Amino acid sequence: MTLPAAPASLLGADGQPLFGRYAGQVGDIDWSHLAKPFARNALWRRFHHKRWHYVALCTEQVFAAVAIVDLGWISSVFAYAFDRNDEDMLANFSQEGVPLLSARLANHAGASSRFKARNCHIAVDAIGDGSYQLTLQSDYLEIDASFGPGPSPLLLASGPIDRGSVHATQKSSAMPLRGELRTWREEYKLDGGIASFDYSNGLLARNTDWRWASGHNLELGFNLQAGYFGANENALWLDGDLIALGPAHFLYDKKDPLSQWHIFTEDDMLDLIFTPEGARRDNKKMMVAASRYLQPIGTFSGWVRAAPDQPKRMVTRLMGVTEDHSSRW
Repeated sequence: MTLPAAPASLLGADGQPLFGRYAGQVGDIDWSHLAKPFARNALWRRFHHKRWHYVALCTEQVFAAVAIVDLGWISSVFAYAFDRNDEDMLANFSQEGVPLLSARLANHAGASSRFKARNCHIAVDAIGDGSYQLTLQSDYLEIDASFGPGPSPLLLASGPIDRGSVHATQKSSAMPLRGELRTWREEYKLDGGIASFDYSNGLLARNTDWRWASGHNLELGFNLQAGYFGANENALWLDGDLIALGPAHFLYDKKDPLSQWHIFTEDDMLDLIFTPEGARRDNKKMMVAASRYLQPIGTFSGWVRAAPDQPKRMVTRLMGVTEDHSSRW
């Protein structure tokens, strides 16, 4: 089914969250006014409030991803650039920031997120009319990019979290991309490529895990998740329409995550094989937290369709990523 328009706020006048999947952009996401049974005190929210702003850039030659993450008690960033022709990682770094100082995360997808610490500056800015700007300056990688507006609406998804409280996310499909990416090797023109983003904001459980898949071009795209958020954010963009999908399954060999993945939905509307070409890995153990992160980069082939009784639309070598992430935060 196609999705209803996004509300102006995810909280009703009674403080109850408006759970569901919507098309369009919501205003500020402020969980401090939640009513029971979702209300939590300020100290609990400080340590359980998680936000991230992730942007992916894709051309025929290069795939890059940048993320700013605010965990409440610490912030971090990561960025990488992958050469699709050589299947070679051109740049790959992560960095922690000073708690409460280095990162400023937007309260909604139409605002700005920033990170600044030790020779690294990253900004994701909304510049109006559904367009955005990404700027990254570091010792390893530089990006000056603008993208949007796109032909398809944003996905807004909101739902409850087991052992947490609530969560919301805004996902885009493909948007026209312009700009430049620079590494130690050479400069890469981004004009003619596509960009997509993930803005997420929630009160999550101490232990959180998920599998994720995202692939897009200007005609079709999808976002799939299995784990802490269930099927809440599963959606298909097809010829400008935004369509809800059912629960997703990710079948792959955890001992060999660079082998093929089989991904499908229970509603018989998507069935894809993902073939990895490379991956970003980042496993961390800290005194009070730990994470295991894997993001393979590759292509999806298979089929999607707008409804179980509709014809299948073939998907051939659609660029994107999968992800397997487990955190104690």
